[in-house]
Amino acid sequence: MSWTTLAVETDADHAEALSDALLDLGALSVDIHDAAAGTEQEQLLVGEPEQPSVRIWSKTEITATFNSDVDVFAVMKVAAQVAQLSSFPNCRLAQVEEQNWVQLTQSQSGPIKISSRLWIVPSWHQIPDPAAINLIIDPGLAFGTGSHPTTQLCLAWLDKNLQEGEFVLDFGCGSGILAIAALKLGADHVTGLDIDPQAIKVSQDNATRNLCTQKRIEFYKTSLEIQKKFLGEKCFDVVIANILAGPLIISAPAIAHTLRKNGHIVLSGILKEQAEEVLNAYQQWFEMRTKGEQDGWVLLTGIKR
Repeated sequence: MSWTTLAVETDADHAEALSDALLDLGALSVDIHDAAAGTEQEQLLVGEPEQPSVRIWSKTEITATFNSDVDVFAVMKVAAQVAQLSSFPNCRLAQVEEQNWVQLTQSQSGPIKISSRLWIVPSWHQIPDPAAINLIIDPGLAFGTGSHPTTQLCLAWLDKNLQEGEFVLDFGCGSGILAIAALKLGADHVTGLDIDPQAIKVSQDNATRNLCTQKRIEFYKTSLEIQKKFLGEKCFDVVIANILAGPLIISAPAIAHTLRKNGHIVLSGILKEQAEEVLNAYQQWFEMRTKGEQDGWVLLTGIKR
């Protein structure tokens, strides 16, 4: 069995109407996402308290999946009329063949050695070093399986620099991998924040899988109330944020106000060419430096003045 995927670009005014029309006309699934994701033009939907949130990306891509026997272009023509598009949008079609997705995922994912004492191990693999600190993390619906250079840079910093008994904030926790690592490496308490409710669920599941007690590790979906609670209290010794350069720059004042004096900030998700702009955004509160680089991604660290 195979399926056909349709990728179509549209704007914020028509994205929801077009996606609804595609579903009504037989699409098996529809996903709406930022057409500029992964680039410098990626658009943050949730702003800081003083900045209004954006409802949907200005340049949007919709991906719809259909049974292979469907005339997708004919469906798209009707959907474009229903959504009242002024012209027929740019579209791409692709065929997806049936596979054993579980087997494929497992074959592509193996243990990752971060250091002599820290490993990331999928649940279906045998633990290579039982004496090491092993993070049991499976590929899932949230960012942070350990394979990306930015995650590895953050984990390596935690492994070398985190002190026992510290309070840690994981800002944009994704899968919870950094929060879980911090707890296993000796943090007294870890708080994880993320705008994605699915990320919170994945983080909580991963914490349970790694036998992390809920009294010492907590995850929250960010909202204005949560931001005021955690981003206004100077109660953290370490804040680690592995997101993207744009959100890091926007969030700089709020993140800075969470740290105690002499606290550490650890930032990644930053391309090498973006590093100077992010450094400049934090230098009024921190003594900043570039700490590491891997495959064109950098790790920035700072100490609170």
